[in-house]
Parts: sequence; C-alpha cells; structure tokens
Amino acid sequence: MSDPNPTRHEREDSRTFLQKIAEFIHPGPDSTDELLDTLEEAEHNQLIGADSRKMLEGVIRMAEMSAGDVMVPSTRMELVNIEDPYDTMMHGVIDTAHSRFPVYEGERENIIGILMAKDLLKLQRAPALNIRALLRPAVFVPESKGLNDLLRDFQSNHNHLAIVIDEFGRVAGLVTIEDVLEEIVGEIEDEFDIAEDDGDIFGLADHSYRVSGDTTVERVANAFGVSIEPTDAEGDFDTIGGLIAHAMGHVPKRGEQHVLAGLKFVVMHTKGGAVKWFKVTPMPDVPA
Repeated sequence: MSDPNPTRHEREDSRTFLQKIAEFIHPGPDSTDELLDTLEEAEHNQLIGADSRKMLEGVIRMAEMSAGDVMVPSTRMELVNIEDPYDTMMHGVIDTAHSRFPVYEGERENIIGILMAKDLLKLQRAPALNIRALLRPAVFVPESKGLNDLLRDFQSNHNHLAIVIDEFGRVAGLVTIEDVLEEIVGEIEDEFDIAEDDGDIFGLADHSYRVSGDTTVERVANAFGVSIEPTDAEGDFDTIGGLIAHAMGHVPKRGEQHVLAGLKFVVMHTKGGAVKWFKVTPMPDVPA
C-alpha cells in the first residue's frame, strides 16, 4: 500500500547520523522548566541578551496564565455612573487619569459600555449630546480565558479593555492590553513613574509636595521634619504607602485623604493595588 504522505520519511531521514547521535545525547527540552533552563543557558553562552531572555520567558509563562491572573479586581475598578452630572464625570476622569472607563447604570454590576475620556470632551461643544451615544460596546471575557487568546482578541478587535466575568456571571474585574503586555516586557511605566535615582519627593507650585508611595517612612519624616512611627502592634512598615494604607484600613483610592503627623496625604495615583503618588501638604502648624 502506498504511503499517503510520501515526503514524511524524507523529512524524518533528512537528519544526518551525527545529528541523530547528538540529539540522542543532548535531547531538546521536554517541559516548560527545561525550556526556561535552555534560555538561561543560551543567555549564559551569549546567544541571546538578558532582555530577550526575560521577554521569551514572559511569552512562555503567559501561555499558562488567564485573565483572572492579571485583572484589576472589581473592588479597585474606576467606574463612571451614567446618571452622574457632566461635571462629576469630568472631575472623576481628571482625577483618575485613565483613558477608558467602564460605565454602569443602577448597580455597579450593570456595565452598559465603555467611555473614552477623549469622547467626554465632545460634550463641552455639544452639551445636548446624549452621553449614551458616546459609549462603546463593552467586551466581556471569562476569568479562565487564556492570555494568549486575550491578546489575540485585543489585536483583532482593536479593544484595549475587557470586563472579566466570574463563573457565576458577576463582574470580577477588568483587564487591559497593558496588563497582558506587561507579562512579556515587564511593567510599562507611565507619566507618573520615574527612575529610582531621580528622587521621590518633589515640590509643587502650590507649596505642596508630590511623594512616591514607595518612599521610606524615615525619609518622609526627615524631609518634613516630623516624627512618624513606622511600627505598631500589628507590624512594621517600611514605606509611607504601606503605613497609610494600614492606617486607613483599606487600599486607598484616588482622591482619598489621610492626615498623619501633621501632614495631609491625598492620593494622586494608584497602580496595581498600591499608591504610586501622594500629594502632601503640611498642616498650618507644621513647618515644611
């Protein structure tokens, strides 16, 4: 009986005898861990650079991850209420500094669309325009959706944000294309991110200060000439962001305030469940 695929044996036999012996002695990777070890060895042998290895490792690990692994939980989602006045929406958009917002009606679970920040500006020129006409369809994905498939959907549908749904059909969180890409290339810095050597406390024009949430408690105390106790009965906190979050009893959201040691801390920017920047203003009786 003739072989239905006559080229199959030719492909299998195209290797030389020495190649077969070499592959028998040094077989290729049979698991993800072995493949990662191979990449590490390739970097050690200067076949690839360190950055290339990290990205390749990210691609490999991403194949085993799902939307639920990288999503922003629903408790930290910045939403827009369709029933809010225009001024309230605008202030919320400015304060959060995001480009896309899930919009809900009635309950937060009822996501009716996605609002682009730039589209909201159209209402300034045409106040009579119905904001519902500006909404874009919301994309819903299950928590179990693989990141590879999700990235492919983002590329093909030109969407940058998806609402993640749990097994019961409830809103579990949201995921953006940036969240997916960061698994490959590492954290993508934005305009609020600075290099570590560039400092972490900046003076502002209104005599307040911008302070990184990663700034040590000791540095903040020294910079403002105040006494801040970094410990309590429940733990020791190295950063000012961690100390304030513990004092408030929850992850602070943008715009929330807390007074500590005569300093008023206002949350300017959050990312990944942590405060990236505070706006700090000394109270009248505290010298700056």
